[in-house]
Amino acid sequence: MRRFLTANAFVLCLLATVGLATLLPARGGFAVGVDHATTVAIALLFLLYGTRLSPREAWEGLRHWRLHVTVVGATFVVFPLLGLLVGLTDLPTPELAAGVAFLCCLPSTVQSSIAFTSVARGNVAAAICAASFSNLLGIVASPLLVALVLGGQGGISGQAVLDVALQLLAPFLLGQLLRPWIGRFLARHRTVLGLVDRGSILLVVYSAFGEGVVEGVWQRTSVGSLLALVGLEVVLLAVVLLATWHVGRLFALPRADRVTIMFCGSKKSLASGLPMAGVLFAGPVVGLIVLPLMLYHQLQLMVCAALAQRLGRTSDDAAPVTTREEVRR
Repeated sequence: MRRFLTANAFVLCLLATVGLATLLPARGGFAVGVDHATTVAIALLFLLYGTRLSPREAWEGLRHWRLHVTVVGATFVVFPLLGLLVGLTDLPTPELAAGVAFLCCLPSTVQSSIAFTSVARGNVAAAICAASFSNLLGIVASPLLVALVLGGQGGISGQAVLDVALQLLAPFLLGQLLRPWIGRFLARHRTVLGLVDRGSILLVVYSAFGEGVVEGVWQRTSVGSLLALVGLEVVLLAVVLLATWHVGRLFALPRADRVTIMFCGSKKSLASGLPMAGVLFAGPVVGLIVLPLMLYHQLQLMVCAALAQRLGRTSDDAAPVTTREEVRR
């Protein structure tokens, strides 16, 4: 039980935050204060992202171009096309379908992609570069893809995309500029900064779900719609996992690289997606928009954890590349 609580602490905190927002949503002046605090938390979150990402680490790995082109293609081409198809169907509901389309436009995760690649005995150095570059590109590409895929739904407009640039890209670039001076200090206090990361995300979840409760959005969502959403996301994850694995084979890439492509190309970042949704979407619909992302996040962790362990046990020709010299190479 202790191991379970430790491994799933953040997921349990997300569920507890949803419960708190359902029972005690922000109202009146408190809601205004939560909105302002959420804006500041999102900016701080992306400033910290900027201080952590090493430009050299992200760019030097691009010489392995076939792997990175495949990951970028899966993340920002294949996924958005699938999201566009879902958005056109309005299944399971128009709002939840828009949420699925939104998650399809997001960048890959960083930590879990690298961790699963290592467990499955893939190319860890390439995973570090691919996941980092995906998040860097996603700050600009994801809002544009959301505007393209969803059009006028959920308040998406040119102004919303500009707001993302101001609230997400500007703090990120500031973090990159401050990295030479504060990067080492932040690296020594990763535990505290991790709490800031998760606290910012939980604040966004509380604000989004609480607004939905106040406006009565959840009363329009049936159990059948939620079950249909879970089934849809299972199919989505399975399609992308199979596609990324077989494309790696088509390119005649080594097994370690195919593992990296599969895990980096099938993930979607909750840490980037929740703040972005808070900026891009207006009104109580935000809670329904982020719900598919939260479900997909947990689904990808469970499925990919089991898959990585299986691949790691069956591998006899690939070992994780982890040394600093090999990462530079």
